[in-house]
Amino acid sequence: MKVVFDKIASATKNARVPREALLTESVPAKEGQVVAVRIRGSKSVYNTVEDVHGRMIPLNDGDVVAGVLGSRRALRGYAGVVPDSARPGDLLDVLNLGGVIGRCTSANIELGAPLKAEVLGAVLSFPTLGERLGVPASITQGAVPWASALARSAPIVYVAGTCMNAGKTFACGEIIRHLVHRGKRVAAAKLTGVSLLRDTLSMTDLGAFKSLFFGDAGVVSTTEAVSVPVAKGLLNALNAEEPDCLVVELGDGILGEYGVQAILADAELMGAGAVHVLCANDPVAAWGAVELYAARYGKRPDILSGPATDNGVGRDFIEGTLKVQAINARLERERLGAAVERALFAPEPAGAETR
Repeated sequence: MKVVFDKIASATKNARVPREALLTESVPAKEGQVVAVRIRGSKSVYNTVEDVHGRMIPLNDGDVVAGVLGSRRALRGYAGVVPDSARPGDLLDVLNLGGVIGRCTSANIELGAPLKAEVLGAVLSFPTLGERLGVPASITQGAVPWASALARSAPIVYVAGTCMNAGKTFACGEIIRHLVHRGKRVAAAKLTGVSLLRDTLSMTDLGAFKSLFFGDAGVVSTTEAVSVPVAKGLLNALNAEEPDCLVVELGDGILGEYGVQAILADAELMGAGAVHVLCANDPVAAWGAVELYAARYGKRPDILSGPATDNGVGRDFIEGTLKVQAINARLERERLGAAVERALFAPEPAGAETR
């Protein structure tokens, strides 16, 4: 069966899906498999998909879309899983804006039920030139290899948060912009979350010479089981480009289900970390995060940002009670960038041993 896609979702990027594609009715029910679906129904919210260029485009009833089977565990979005099986005619759900398709297990009251997606088949790929028999396409094709060890690394700025929508990506962007304006060669990455190009594209827009995310490593949605080797593979790929530093977002929250905890507990990854910026939604979250960092990881954030620092009340609590520098990325972007720059590139004290 041949289809002509109305939309090709960004989650399929690695697979390089053409506008016209051949399908097979035999659909491997595995994360990362590229599937053709037909949108059934319409919504007034959460009714768009990001294409492979990063544009948000509307989803309409009847649209034929290339998406990817995957799972999601979002507190402020949909939760869902890869179905046990998938056959043409099955109704699945659009779980995120990147075109992740799965079976919704929990909806969000503000978003309503997800859009339905009727399975048409698995998209076929023809990796060998002239080959007549295709294989089911997957985003593992051409992926950045995972790694068991972190190679020699430029200093890393880790930006984590207490939850979704805590200001992590915005803080990353302001840090990148400042460092680039100061003449630094900055690479960027998003190491955890569910597939979407938007955040790493914004990092590139703000000056990073290259950005990668876990989707480039063939992963739809990170978990504790894969986050560390995926992170090391992505960072190794970026370090091969010889950046002066890396600005890295840890998507979702430090107690979420996307594998952030495993990264924070990894000695190699933390050993390369020069600055830890933590974005918190409110003072209670800021307090809990500082306590968690100390108790579980034996460290303190260098800077607290996010909505908890939106005015003097939160900043006074953070600096007075928690004894952590509070800098708001929206109101004090130059101060934030300068603080990170000093921590990254301050000259060694006289007589200090160099490595």
